Amino acid sequence: MCGISGVAGMYDKVGLLPYITRMTQRLVHRGPNAGGVFAEDHIGLGHRRLSIIDLSEAANQPMHDASGRYVMVYNGELYNYRELKAKLGHYPFRSDSDSEVVLAAFTKWGADCLRYFNGMFAIAIWDRKEKTLFIARDRLGVKPLYYYYKDGLLIFASEIRALLASGIVPAKLDMNGISSFLMYQSACAPLTIVERVFQLQAGEYGIFRKGKLEKQFYWQIESPGETLNGTEPGIIRKEIRQLLTASVERRMVSDVPLGAFLSGGIDSSAIVGLMAECSDQPINTFSITFREPEFDESEYSSLIAERFRTNHTPIQLSGTDFLTSLPEALNAIDNPSGDGINSFLVSKATKGAGITVALSGVGGDELFCGYSSFRHWSHLNQMIWWKAPASFRCLSKKLIRIIGTNTRGIRLANILSSPSPGIENLYPSIRQVITAQQAKNLMTDFAGYSDPLQAVLEQKKEQLHLLPTLSQYSAAELLGYTSNVLLKDTDQMSMANALEVREPFFDFHLVEYVLRIPDKIKFPKYPKSLLVESLSPLLPDEIVHRPKKGFTLPWKTWLRHELKDWCSMNIQRLAERPEFNGKRVNEVASNFFDRPNNHYWMPLFQLAILEDWIERNFP
Repeated sequence: MCGISGVAGMYDKVGLLPYITRMTQRLVHRGPNAGGVFAEDHIGLGHRRLSIIDLSEAANQPMHDASGRYVMVYNGELYNYRELKAKLGHYPFRSDSDSEVVLAAFTKWGADCLRYFNGMFAIAIWDRKEKTLFIARDRLGVKPLYYYYKDGLLIFASEIRALLASGIVPAKLDMNGISSFLMYQSACAPLTIVERVFQLQAGEYGIFRKGKLEKQFYWQIESPGETLNGTEPGIIRKEIRQLLTASVERRMVSDVPLGAFLSGGIDSSAIVGLMAECSDQPINTFSITFREPEFDESEYSSLIAERFRTNHTPIQLSGTDFLTSLPEALNAIDNPSGDGINSFLVSKATKGAGITVALSGVGGDELFCGYSSFRHWSHLNQMIWWKAPASFRCLSKKLIRIIGTNTRGIRLANILSSPSPGIENLYPSIRQVITAQQAKNLMTDFAGYSDPLQAVLEQKKEQLHLLPTLSQYSAAELLGYTSNVLLKDTDQMSMANALEVREPFFDFHLVEYVLRIPDKIKFPKYPKSLLVESLSPLLPDEIVHRPKKGFTLPWKTWLRHELKDWCSMNIQRLAERPEFNGKRVNEVASNFFDRPNNHYWMPLFQLAILEDWIERNFP
């Protein structure tokens, strides 16, 4: 796992070096083991390496192919690199790394190499002969790639802060991206909160040639194949177990110490159990524990550790530990996020215990209907309400908004007045922290907002509607919250601690298969019943039927006490910025601080996080 950067379209090698060097230095935390830059006319590439596979210098980057024609920087892990290497027997390999397999595959298949890859990655390959740059991102968007493109110049990097460090990218807020952040906890792809800085989307690649960038998708989640109607439930459960086991086994290949996060929930317990089946050595597991019983899950993580005889390390943290680490966590944020501090602290504790690679159970909720919103979506989609005249539904919206002026009431009104119960209309409203109108009210002179998440769903709606109802929501989750918040936070916070996190539930073979499963088989009779029954008897009943907690922190309490001064200072600064409506920003704070019964802390926290990020990263 690494950090990559590049500048293409600048015709001065000497002038390129300072830019690419500054960008690469800004990524040292992602790759503390080695670094390098490459520059010649038209192109500069930079790389920071976190050594995982083949620890020798032969695997360092930027990497040249055997002919010298291609130069690559690569961030990721190719889990099927051994199988691909066998297919590329003609190539004169000089290392045992997966990186060189990626480069060799490109020399043979060009952009079609992506169809053969199973992994998480962001890739950039320069063709010195044709003067073209190839960039690509993995199917699920596990690894990030940001870019700035203007006037024939392309600048890319693993982090936004590296782009800003170049000295070329203007530090200017993108108010469309800001609105998206306030609504969904993170700017939704392809937007970011920086003007003219975009995200290469999951499953997308681009070719930069003669100053022009052309992009296209090589994989799209809404097209997994035909629904498995008529397939016996027993066959489906057996296939799920085989696919997940294979995914876990692939992700256990490492030349450095490897472990697993273990919360004691269904997902992490399933991953640890399968790891134990795949290994003849005890698995290293790590759990965060708390003194406060309302947050502590050590009873369950200890049960799983004992069941699978892992080398278990419980790491106890108090509220004071979290607050003491907050400045360090805030400094690690590349993308403002209302949900990333948790990931930083877990990653820091795991890395501190000597682990460089950790497997995580993230993704199980999205695939196997683990959130209550799956049931809500299913019920909303089937309501007879949608047969009522549109005029009646619009009138109901007005009445609901008069009665319920809070965010929940406005969201309900928006849902019930939607033109149809399609996923493109309902999912955004279900997932919003605040509504589009509320976000717009927080800014000055801002018109013409378009919701990038809704635009993506609208673009893909014909294919999404062909999926089973529950799978429509899974696909929306993977395009929305999962890609834009969950995976982004996991990457930026783990890499801030030079820890590589691998997610077996995001193997694209498994994802495609589960999205094809009919609702009657997938509908959760109890939490994630299809997953549990597919792995039976792997997980004990105490884990399957335990109350779901999730890794939450008492932010509403901290924001009123320990973090009040920090929060108030940031709110005051943000309110003074010309881009924001100071009166409305201060109202968010007063609505929380002056009303003890108001426990809705997320909008306030997001505004404070946003200002903290702007202050740290903009001159």
